[in-house]
Amino acid sequence: MALKCPPMPSYGTCAVPLPPKLIESGVIGNEGIALKSDVIPISKDLPSYKSDDLTWSFPEDLTVQKVFFKWMLAIVHNSTHSTSYLCNSFHELEASACGITPGVLPVGPLLASTQLLHHRGSLWNEDSTCSNWLDQHPPQSVIYVAFGSTTIFSPGQFYELAHGLEQIGQPFLWVVRPDMTDAPVNKFHGTFLQRVKNHGKVVQWAPQEEVLAHPSVACFFTHCGWNSTLEGLSNGVPLLCRPYFADQRLNRSFICDVWRVGLGVDGDENGAITRHEVRTKILAVLGSDEIKTNCQRMKEKTRKSVSEGGSSLKNLESLIELVKA
Repeated sequence: MALKCPPMPSYGTCAVPLPPKLIESGVIGNEGIALKSDVIPISKDLPSYKSDDLTWSFPEDLTVQKVFFKWMLAIVHNSTHSTSYLCNSFHELEASACGITPGVLPVGPLLASTQLLHHRGSLWNEDSTCSNWLDQHPPQSVIYVAFGSTTIFSPGQFYELAHGLEQIGQPFLWVVRPDMTDAPVNKFHGTFLQRVKNHGKVVQWAPQEEVLAHPSVACFFTHCGWNSTLEGLSNGVPLLCRPYFADQRLNRSFICDVWRVGLGVDGDENGAITRHEVRTKILAVLGSDEIKTNCQRMKEKTRKSVSEGGSSLKNLESLIELVKA
C-alpha cells in the first residue's frame, strides 16, 4: 500500500484531481492561469471555488503561480500510485470533503494536545514573556494577531493594521517578524509602541499554541494557514480571517461560511484592509455569541477526535495495522 501525506487539509486533497479537469473544461490554461471567472462547484456540501481561490492561485506573481501549479500536477501524478492519504484534519471537521476523496485518513489535529507544547515547529525564536503578559489580563480580553512566517505587508497596510489595533483600545499581542514589511517602518513602529505600551505587546515571534490555549485570548487575527486554523479551532478561539494565497482562501470559506467560527476582514477596492475594517470586524467577532458558541463546540470536537474512541485515533490505529500487515 502506498501512503501519501498531503501538506493541506482534506478539502485541499479533494482538489488534487482538479487541474486536468479544469484544463479540459477550459477554466484554466496549461500553466494554471484562470481563463474564466467562473465559480467552480465541488459538492453541494462544500463551498465553491472562485478562480482566484484555487490552491495554486497567486495573481500577484504569475511565476510563483506557475511553480505552485507544477507542484499540484506532480501531486496529481503521484496520487495515481497511492491508495491512501494521511491528512492533518479530522472527520467531523470536514466530513463532506472526506466523503468525496477516496482513501483519505484524517489523523489530526496533530497539535491539539497541550502535552506536546514543547515539540513546537517554530521557525523563529519564541518570545518567552508572552505567557506572563497574558496572565496580567482578564479572560477573553486579548486580541492575538499573527500572520505566519511568510506574509509580507506594504508599509501602508502595516500602518492601517496598527492604527486599527490602537483605536480599538483593547489589549493585543501582535507578532511582527523582522521581515514582515517590504520597506522599513522603524520610525512609525517606534512611536506606535510608545503609544500602545499600556495595552499592547509586540513580539517578533510567539509560542502560538501556548498563546491560543491561554484563557485571556479573545480572538485570533490570522492569515488562515492550516496549522494556525487548526490551533485556533482546537482551543475554541474565534478567528478573524485575512488570507493571502494557497489554501488560505479556502480555509477562510470554511471558517466563515461552513463552520461559522469567525469573520473575514475584507479589502477595499484596491484590496487593502483599512483601520475601520479592522476595528469593525474585531468588535463584531468579539460581540458574536453565535461564533463563540460554535467555537466551543468545535473545541470539543477536536478533543474527542484524538481521544479514546475518537475518529482520528481510530484512523491512526487503522494505519498502524495497515503498516504492520
